[in-house]
Amino acid sequence: MENHNYFSPSYSDASSGQYALPSNAAMFVASSTSSSSPSLSRPDYAKTPMDYANVLQQIMNISTQSLDEAQSRKQALNSHSMKPALYQVLMEIKDRTALALRNTQEEEPPDPQIVRLDNMLIAEGVAGPEKAGSAAANAMVAAGVSASSRASPGSDFGSPIEHSEYRNKLAQIRQIYQTELEKYEQACSEFTNHVLNLLNEQGRTRPISPKEIERMVNIIHKKFSSIQMQLKQSTCEAVMILRSRFLDARRKRRNFSKTATEVLNEYFYSHLSNPYPSEEAKEELARKCGITVSQISNWFGNKRIRYKKNIGKAQEEANM
Repeated sequence: MENHNYFSPSYSDASSGQYALPSNAAMFVASSTSSSSPSLSRPDYAKTPMDYANVLQQIMNISTQSLDEAQSRKQALNSHSMKPALYQVLMEIKDRTALALRNTQEEEPPDPQIVRLDNMLIAEGVAGPEKAGSAAANAMVAAGVSASSRASPGSDFGSPIEHSEYRNKLAQIRQIYQTELEKYEQACSEFTNHVLNLLNEQGRTRPISPKEIERMVNIIHKKFSSIQMQLKQSTCEAVMILRSRFLDARRKRRNFSKTATEVLNEYFYSHLSNPYPSEEAKEELARKCGITVSQISNWFGNKRIRYKKNIGKAQEEANM
């Protein structure tokens, strides 16, 4: 929180070079000189206002003293009969020097990166209501089993044991994420409450507006958000690694033989004007290559996409 020195020379009378304190400040200083409190020094009435500033400076030095000394001075100040006058002086100085945060910034929108990570965690079943991802995992597993029943003999979608292991691993990631998120929220709440208690205690001596407190809370939460982002980023990476290991790798792709690839490439480049083989041509190519008609269709679809991308890239390089 900003530490405004309300009694620095910047608030002095520019013409005389001396402190121009309001009349009630002088009343507070005069009362403090007649008090028997050992926490404030006894200045000489014949001295200049600079000596009065020295008395006020002793109050500001509380933050640099030991806990016992600071507590003693705070108790003496809070019980002083002229404390309301001091508070009023600080209010007047704050209003006069425009330190009341009149131009408070508007509330910032949520961090787009955290929003993106939240959406990813919800989609994977790690975050969200019920704190469970079993429904999403079961849906993906069911899709894999259904696809496996229609797959060709050369494909492998994984066994039920692997699917069960995936769900168990995902549950572990979800549990770790929820535990760490609770620790983060607890630490952020404890630190915020600690700062609020300090501000409330300081507010007994110096004016602190509700907007200043709200601004400080927002600053704390913004500082803690980097920890939250790191936690969510690490969790997303763990889920992606798990997916690639169990779900994305459940179907082990088998490359075509060299002879089959040569036959397919020969047909493709000899029919560049219309690289869309008929059903009869697909059946003939499947017989020659020893693969299914469905695999022939997939190969030509992927080949056309790659060919168009390569042509577009070559044209861009030629125009540079």
